[in-house]
Amino acid sequence: MRTEQFFQSRQTDWKTLTELLERGQRDLSRLSPDEVETLGRLYRAATSDLAVAQRDYPNQRVTAYLNQLVARAHAVIYRSEPLALGRLWRFVTTGFPRAYRETLVFTGAAALVFIISALIAGIGTAWEPTSARWLLPAEVQHLIPTIEDRELWAKIPVNERPYASSFIMQNNIQVAFLAFASGALAGLPTLWLMVMNGLILGGLTGLTAHYGIGWELWTFVIGHGVIELSVIFVAGGAGLKLGWAILQPGLLRRRDALALAARQAVRLIIGCVPLLVGAGLIEGFISPAENIPWFVKWSVGLGTGAVLYGYWLLAGRDKPRR
Repeated sequence: MRTEQFFQSRQTDWKTLTELLERGQRDLSRLSPDEVETLGRLYRAATSDLAVAQRDYPNQRVTAYLNQLVARAHAVIYRSEPLALGRLWRFVTTGFPRAYRETLVFTGAAALVFIISALIAGIGTAWEPTSARWLLPAEVQHLIPTIEDRELWAKIPVNERPYASSFIMQNNIQVAFLAFASGALAGLPTLWLMVMNGLILGGLTGLTAHYGIGWELWTFVIGHGVIELSVIFVAGGAGLKLGWAILQPGLLRRRDALALAARQAVRLIIGCVPLLVGAGLIEGFISPAENIPWFVKWSVGLGTGAVLYGYWLLAGRDKPRR
């Protein structure tokens, strides 16, 4: 069959496909169900025609035309769903809390490692404060003399609080992403991050308790600490999930198991970013405020924690069928 004959025999279908693509370019919902079915059928036929043209007419204009037509149809049919408000709302109300519950075992493991490290450091520094000089990491060693003078380091001037809040948000988000991404190395760096953060919080708690300012420390920490620690546990759990997929891929290839775990873990991290922003705002403006009573700070911390865990554990559950 010559090129002209091939074009004449198929041009009606190609023209119809082009018209449907022009109408459904922005939104396929503009097409009727029959037209969508016709679009799929003509797209499959056009891909077959392209294969024939590439075989029989490799350097002809009809082949270039078909290649462009098929590429255009593929982009329209297989484009990803736009980020609409409805899709975002489904993630908030259903996707995020379900992802949390599905990885709850790994989140609990990360929390357990953190808490055990904190308890060991807290008991050690409260019993023997000199142990803080070798138990606490180097980046917090400069706080020890301030605590020995029975003072806290957490007083932020009012005019510096917006900048401090921005820095705190950025730092917390970096820690969360680092704990998650470290899971790609079999989860070992994630465990190390949980241990180190537990040592810092527990060691400072024990040291301040020894010098009689433990209550002041936790009055500062509690407002933002419940959300912040919960997100650190979630990020650590996401990293451990990646590590577990590498160590125990099951029936899947390690690469496929890692990709599947990463897809779920990324949803968790994305959902945690707004929580860290909220915790940063509390830490920058409410936690260091001396004019806010202690019971307000404790109410903020415990109240936000109750709401957060109620959302994670209850939201997005399927309604029982009759």
